[in-house]
Amino acid sequence: MTLGDKIRSLRSVEGSLRGLGRPLTQQELANAMKRETGKTLSQAYLSQLESGARPHLTHTTRELLARFFRIHPGFLVNDPKGFTPELQSQELRAFDAKIDSWLYSGAEQFASDQELRRAFETIAKHDDSRQALLLLAEILRAPGLAARLTEVLRPNARQGSAHPPPETPLH
Repeated sequence: MTLGDKIRSLRSVEGSLRGLGRPLTQQELANAMKRETGKTLSQAYLSQLESGARPHLTHTTRELLARFFRIHPGFLVNDPKGFTPELQSQELRAFDAKIDSWLYSGAEQFASDQELRRAFETIAKHDDSRQALLLLAEILRAPGLAARLTEVLRPNARQGSAHPPPETPLH
């Protein structure tokens, strides 16, 4: 996705968020930026960015746009040629299938523990089960985060209990 595509997309999202049912125009964006941040970019400059006539942003412009749209400034760059957020290589897809197979096998091995079985199956059914497992690892590495998430997401769960709590539906 090019920088211009990203700015057009952000104008579209912003228009929806503001209840317009359409993208903000470049001029509306410039006016809203001025009102809300005290700084602005001209409509002509926004047009040059979106058309690709100006393929790069200054640091100041990147920070202003990021602040206005409430996004990370690193989003406001052209993606490298051939970039895609999806797993594309055959090797990586085979790797994902292997993870899912392992998760389904785990679900079968723990069939008598309905909660654990359901957890394995939920991760296996996730579009990116590898990423889900990596996220779980990061949650467990962060001191106290797992306990806090359990309190918030499953307030009746008894951590470390040999007897699982009654099954509750996942949302």
